[in-house]
Amino acid sequence: MTTTPPPPGRSRSPLLASPRRRAQLFRRVQYVVLVVAVVLLVALSDWGQIRRAFFNTEVAAAQFPDVVTVALANTVLYTVLGFAFGLALGLVLALMRLSSVGPYRWIATLYVEFFRGLPALLVFIAIGNGIPLAFGLSLNRYVVVMLALGLVGAAYISETIRAGIQAVPKGQVEAARSLGMSQTRAMVTIVIPQAFRIILPPLTNELIMLTKDSSLAYLLGSTLLQQELAQFGRQALNQYQSLTPVLVAGLCYLIITVPLGLLVRRLETRTARSR
Repeated sequence: MTTTPPPPGRSRSPLLASPRRRAQLFRRVQYVVLVVAVVLLVALSDWGQIRRAFFNTEVAAAQFPDVVTVALANTVLYTVLGFAFGLALGLVLALMRLSSVGPYRWIATLYVEFFRGLPALLVFIAIGNGIPLAFGLSLNRYVVVMLALGLVGAAYISETIRAGIQAVPKGQVEAARSLGMSQTRAMVTIVIPQAFRIILPPLTNELIMLTKDSSLAYLLGSTLLQQELAQFGRQALNQYQSLTPVLVAGLCYLIITVPLGLLVRRLETRTARSR
């Protein structure tokens, strides 16, 4: 009895007989590559130099308590000022974008496109240096930071708020109007509170972005008591010739941003569950 040979081009290795086995083999190869890369990194790195550059305990200790009481506190203050101004202006812009009055929509659209297209760096320079030179004004540092962060943040926040308002079912407004509420009262008491519940996660993301953008305040120059984390770390870097102060400043940023990131995920989960 003779056996029929398999058709040409159809023979396969048993390990590659199915897509599932090929995927398993591919995963194992990736694990092997990762382990080899980590072993090579550990073996070839100069850990003594890395410790002196990044983990100098004496330099790190010298950053306290100023890095917390001054730099971190100023970063939080700048962020809160910018976010509060941006949130208020963003709400106004969102309502203008949804207005039935054409010029309001045009002005809000022009504002959003303008400030979304500009780097925050240029806005800081324009408000911190350009306006005082052009108009002879002397603006307080905190006012400059609030305006610069708020003007840029408002362009993004307004779009987030607008999307949240449009996500509220129209039946809510119709029900409020049937009860005798005016359009304005229905918007303020019914629509906007529901919209803010929807947009809390993206608003928290915007707060994280403003926290990082507050580092641009270094362009304005400052005294020691006005420095935020990035400027504090850069000055200490020049003073100690070590990257440890930059690492300390980065960890302080994470003290702010990591809890906010966890809050975003929690809010997203809660919103998805409620829907």
